[in-house]
Amino acid sequence: MNIYNDYIKEIEERKGQGLHPKPIDGAELLNAIIAQIKDLGNSNREDSLKFFIYNTLPGTTPAAGAKARFLKEIIIGESVVSEITPAFAFELLAHMKGGPSIEVLLDLALGNDQAIAKQAAEVLKTQVYLYDADMDRLKKAFENGNVVVKEILESYAKAEFFTKLPEVAEEIKVVTFIAGEGDISTDLLSPGNQAHSRSDRELHGKCMITPEAQEEIKALQAQHPDKSVMLVAEKGTMGVGSSRMSGVNNVALWTGKQASPYVPFVNFAPIVGGTNGISPIFLTTVDVTGGIGIDLKNWVKKTDENGNLVRNENGEPVLEQAYSVATGTVLTINTKTKKLYNGDQELIDISRSFTPQKMEFIKAGGSYAIVFGKKLQTFAAKTLGVEAPVVYAPSKEISHEGQGLTAVEKIFNKNAVGTTPGKVLHAGSDVRVEVNIVGSQDTTGLMTAQELESMAATVISPIVDGAYQSGCHTASVWDKKAQANIPKLMKFMNDFGLITARDPKGVYHAMTDVIHKVLNDITIDEWAIIIGGDSHTRMSKGVAFGADSGTVALALATGEASMPIPESVKVTFKGEMKSYMDFRDVVHATQQQMLKQFGGENVFQGRIIEVHIGTLTADQAFTFTDWTAEMKAKASICISEDETLIESLEIAKGRIQIMIDKGMDNAKQVLKGLIEKADKRIAEIKTGVKPALTPDANAKYYAEVVVDLDVIAEPMIADPDVNNADVSKRYTHDTIRPLSFYGGDKKVDLGFIGSCMVHKGDMKILAQMLKNIEAQQGKVEFKAPLVVAPPTYNIVDELKAEGDWEVLQKYSGFEFDDNAPKAAARTEYENMLYLERPGCNLCMGNQEKAAKGDTVMATSTRLFQGRVVEDSTEKKGESLLSSTPVVVLSTILGRTPSIEEYTAAVEGINLTKFAPSHKLLAR
Repeated sequence: MNIYNDYIKEIEERKGQGLHPKPIDGAELLNAIIAQIKDLGNSNREDSLKFFIYNTLPGTTPAAGAKARFLKEIIIGESVVSEITPAFAFELLAHMKGGPSIEVLLDLALGNDQAIAKQAAEVLKTQVYLYDADMDRLKKAFENGNVVVKEILESYAKAEFFTKLPEVAEEIKVVTFIAGEGDISTDLLSPGNQAHSRSDRELHGKCMITPEAQEEIKALQAQHPDKSVMLVAEKGTMGVGSSRMSGVNNVALWTGKQASPYVPFVNFAPIVGGTNGISPIFLTTVDVTGGIGIDLKNWVKKTDENGNLVRNENGEPVLEQAYSVATGTVLTINTKTKKLYNGDQELIDISRSFTPQKMEFIKAGGSYAIVFGKKLQTFAAKTLGVEAPVVYAPSKEISHEGQGLTAVEKIFNKNAVGTTPGKVLHAGSDVRVEVNIVGSQDTTGLMTAQELESMAATVISPIVDGAYQSGCHTASVWDKKAQANIPKLMKFMNDFGLITARDPKGVYHAMTDVIHKVLNDITIDEWAIIIGGDSHTRMSKGVAFGADSGTVALALATGEASMPIPESVKVTFKGEMKSYMDFRDVVHATQQQMLKQFGGENVFQGRIIEVHIGTLTADQAFTFTDWTAEMKAKASICISEDETLIESLEIAKGRIQIMIDKGMDNAKQVLKGLIEKADKRIAEIKTGVKPALTPDANAKYYAEVVVDLDVIAEPMIADPDVNNADVSKRYTHDTIRPLSFYGGDKKVDLGFIGSCMVHKGDMKILAQMLKNIEAQQGKVEFKAPLVVAPPTYNIVDELKAEGDWEVLQKYSGFEFDDNAPKAAARTEYENMLYLERPGCNLCMGNQEKAAKGDTVMATSTRLFQGRVVEDSTEKKGESLLSSTPVVVLSTILGRTPSIEEYTAAVEGINLTKFAPSHKLLAR
């Protein structure tokens, strides 16, 4: 019983951290516990019963298998446990959701004991997580005349697992808690530096916001026991950034309801609100958990008596409060009138929070149950040979006669399933689509694995063309936490059918490439739909949606995703780039010019950015699509010229072949199949059978943005504006400033070149600048540390072949060694160049960090408080985001350069250039 004693020892250790016993997922430990339950005289028997009943993870975990088998023994009388009657055993099976529990219930329902079969059938009628193997058993039994199975199928055909659930309450009372002013990053709810604990839900819950905020939430709950606490982003958007599932899990843990009395620390139905709504991906995750997200609109733009916007001295619209949601405010959500009230006073219409589909998610306890329920109902009706009654709200199908299609509308129409045949759908339609490519990243992958286990999935859907499990978020530091978590994750995902960055068998070299870059390479069709577990899943081929780990799991298990077709904003370019400008500056200027064109309104938010990039290959164009996450767009699509797309696909083929050569392909030869699909797509473009994706000339857009390249006169920097008097203006990506704003004298403490925003060209720019500076000054001397993390090993190999890596080595004081990766995060930096392992590094914030209070100049996308750099007691940390040449020069000087210093430093450097297409990118 050593494993049990080890568990007890771990429990004592957790007590010291204020934690309960860790939920059990291993079969060996649970089998030891079962043995002690069977031993009536065992001194550990009482505790073992509690662990078995209340502390075992459900789904397809090995522990769930052991639990289900023992419950079966009790039901059929092979084992007698006075504390667990057969009726109670059935109840426990009902709460296990799927996998082994369904297998056991089917065994019992198909058995010879009719009384037990009927009891099993009653439980099965409440279950929805059935897979093909389960349905095959039901179908065969029905065809063989099994009466009990016929009853089960009739119940499924009527979707009684849904219709018999309690209706959503008409009135939901909430008490508000202001989680922060301005945009609330998911880093506040689930900090990146605590990513290692995300699969340990109770432990991870300790990091939400602050201990003080947690105490305030508990006090509100004690004061208002009949109400739910609603977390609010005052004067901002709730849930921007990454880590949505862990963020929502934490909010649910503190403010939601327990999903099952027999499953610890799994809560659902959180309620969140934001003055400026909820980030799209975060809102999807709220739907996954059966929660409610509300666009409060409690601060509105002030207008004068003529209806004109009132602006402050900076030219920004002045906001005025429409109503208060200060902490402790009691509000009423009415799901029937779909309005928000304070007492009898109507505050705002919230019907967007209670569409028929969202009402179903709330009723079912989450969107998964609806997805699986629809599939199960369809199967049952077909097996019985009957027409399924209309139970679920019909999908909204919007079609405008004579109106063309945007690029995203074309992709959704091509990939849609279950829609009215022959009907062309436009934005606003609810669509179920097949997914081509899926990505899972390593700091949320353990949660994705848990979600797959909880929905009883064991193998990837055959619909998916390719899926990848990354190792980039834990690349910088191979510490004990990573060593404990990542190999386990890689084995699970490899067994499930994904291509994995690390080989569980240790045959091929670990590839810590940034996940977005890999997904961009393995996307070999611009008509593809990609789902990835990161907000920067935004490919420059196809349309990619960043998603929570649960939606990623659903895509892996079913090969499908459900969402409305988003509206699009068309972005085109005019003019000519200055010779000393980098394409990164165009990306930042796009955001700046958009806000100016639309009076401060972010027309990108929640929509597709259809960027007519035309002439940039996928690698370079990715800099734009990647940044669209910071523009708060739902996704983006690149419209390319035929020749450019062919070039991008050829590059992708070469990189996929490298993965094959490394030994990364699996038994189904997924990577080989992707190359074959790329060849087919290239042939279609070359022959004109199917040219590169373009929108229709008469497509309708929410807005059109024209970016004037002529007015971009100097490098542009995204500034967190940490000292803005208006708290809501801090740490947004909307403050875009020219280099001259800083007067050439803002101290820079550390530079970072890396993350998904850079490509091979950026590494070459770095090498060229170092050679230039040495030629000009006689030597290269850093007045601030410069951390460089190439995004992929391919780039490192190509730089070595072309001689640039040798240049970087010459000036570096540290170079990564895969044979001896860092076991601890660096806490201090010297004024030198660090060549770090490919991966996310500082951008992720979970391993390496700048010193507290530093001003960092980075090519990253992250400027959220505490992400790249934390505050010190004396100074706020700042993460300024800019192009590679600005970062390099800032570290050489130890300050921001003047525009004159900048232009001199980049003279003759081959910067990332862009010229708008002169072709009509529409048909």
